[in-house]
Amino acid sequence: MKKIFYLIATLLITSAGYGQTAENYVDKGIEKLKNEDYKKAKADYNKAIEINHENVKAYYNRGNAKYKLEDHRSAIADFTKAIEIDPEYAEAYRNRGVAKATLEDYSGAIEDFSKAIEINHENAKAYYNRGVAKIMLDKQDSGCKDLSKACEMGFSQAYYAIRKHCN
Repeated sequence: MKKIFYLIATLLITSAGYGQTAENYVDKGIEKLKNEDYKKAKADYNKAIEINHENVKAYYNRGNAKYKLEDHRSAIADFTKAIEIDPEYAEAYRNRGVAKATLEDYSGAIEDFSKAIEINHENAKAYYNRGVAKIMLDKQDSGCKDLSKACEMGFSQAYYAIRKHCN
């Protein structure tokens, strides 16, 4: 019995520190994303997802890495998975909208930006993005209203878009 206990204790001690949690990999990926090492960040998010298939932050951040790697369709799939796990994740809707707009799916992008705004009325970036997408669809008045709202909320890029598209 002592030998079994000793063996188990030895295994636990030697494996301590080697086992990574999904959150550990997500945190590592976030650091790599900040350092613009998108491929390695994506690899860390893949590992996090292997450990925990329901880790919303891993899907969301992997979507961000894929977007930066210009794999927009795959980024949309990851943002969609994050939304399936957490339907109230406003930033996942907004980023999926940005990816859709990059692929010139402005109607789909507007739907996502609108959902992000519905969840978080203070999301200035979503108002800005929706405004730009509306302008791309020749919905100038409505787009300019969204840009004005983003500007009122302090999002400075909206000011320049208003000067360019709304005067």
